[in-house]
Amino acid sequence: MRTVLALAVVAILGASSARDHSDMKVFSARDIAEKLDGKDIRATTYEVTIEPSKESAPHRHPGPVFAYILEGEYEWGIKDQPVKRLKAGDTFYEPAMCLHRVSRNPGETVTRLLVVMLHPRDAEELVIPERPNDAHP
Repeated sequence: MRTVLALAVVAILGASSARDHSDMKVFSARDIAEKLDGKDIRATTYEVTIEPSKESAPHRHPGPVFAYILEGEYEWGIKDQPVKRLKAGDTFYEPAMCLHRVSRNPGETVTRLLVVMLHPRDAEELVIPERPNDAHP
């Protein structure tokens, strides 16, 4: 997984100031030749910044996520798995459309994550808020 993240960092060819989410800074979004579940896909690389003691609401992503903790501490929980406490240098993977139920900074300093997501080119949202009645795999 570290190799994939390292390659993604090398692929960043200029930062964009585009924002898809209040704490998300997109660095690059490139169409790639491979397909995911038969669909044309894009690889988006972005940084997530989480202020101390803040968290995001439960959500999903339209494609697999690979992340590297650049700075700080991060509590992460998907599906019904136990919450994991990660630190700078750690990595994690989330399958497409799985429930990302815990995403928080438990520390007293900023947490920064470098994220690479593979998603359908026509995805309207990269962060899909979980609604109480949603039923997903």
